[in-house]
Amino acid sequence: MDPASIKRLQRIEGRHNSSVKLLRQAFARGERTESGACAIEGVRILEEAIRSGLRLEAVFFSTSAESKARRLLPQIGSHVETYLLPDRLFASAVPSESTQGVAALVRLREFSADDVIRASEQGILVVVAGVQDPGNLGTILRSAEAFEAAGVLLGENTVNMTNWKVVRASAGSVFRLPVARVSLSEAIAKLKEGGVRLLGTSSHKGTPLHEVDWDKVAVFIGSEGSGLPREVISKLDAVIAIPHSAKVESLNVGVAGSILLFEAARSRRESFTAEANQTRTR
Repeated sequence: MDPASIKRLQRIEGRHNSSVKLLRQAFARGERTESGACAIEGVRILEEAIRSGLRLEAVFFSTSAESKARRLLPQIGSHVETYLLPDRLFASAVPSESTQGVAALVRLREFSADDVIRASEQGILVVVAGVQDPGNLGTILRSAEAFEAAGVLLGENTVNMTNWKVVRASAGSVFRLPVARVSLSEAIAKLKEGGVRLLGTSSHKGTPLHEVDWDKVAVFIGSEGSGLPREVISKLDAVIAIPHSAKVESLNVGVAGSILLFEAARSRRESFTAEANQTRTR
């Protein structure tokens, strides 16, 4: 490693170091620190955070990942604290078995429910009601960005978006997509007030996916086991279903959410194209 990088990396040997303790706690709790940072791990996720223009508080490398530090340090602002930890100490703080020896504390952008709802003019909104598996939520967030959803609201009993497994499964989409935590009752009231139609997902019955009007809508996605709560379903404008073989009882919630988002994007693009063609022929 070049001399400048050696000087910049601060070596930490003890597990009781305050920075290491903060990293360990952020990973264990899956929540923001007092300063508003969350823990992330892996080379690709760190590069996504940098590419997304997020503020890095600290970056940690294991001694076996010095070659990665050499490559990544030029991308990290000089004001960011950077640390080099013995492999065993690094492993004690970072729970993933595939970290590549790279972890960081990073501040995500914060959005209010109002911020997300105001974006409904630009695309569909997703309301996640009780999804608890980090991989599923991360998949939904990744698909939401890929298929140009306007934003995501997270209801009660939904896993935190700052959970490191959510961040990893989102492949960095959580860094850029407007996401806010909200109570479902508050979300429903505000969405209705804003003239947004409320659609819910069902495994078995409802309007077939290809017949849905996707103009200014919010799609509610329920939990892995029980789906949407009855009190939520009773307030929806319609329920939609993804046609699938009867041999399969239901779809994984991450897969179902991705299919919905793809179909919404496809349908909206077709509508925009049709309107543009009509305008040209007038």
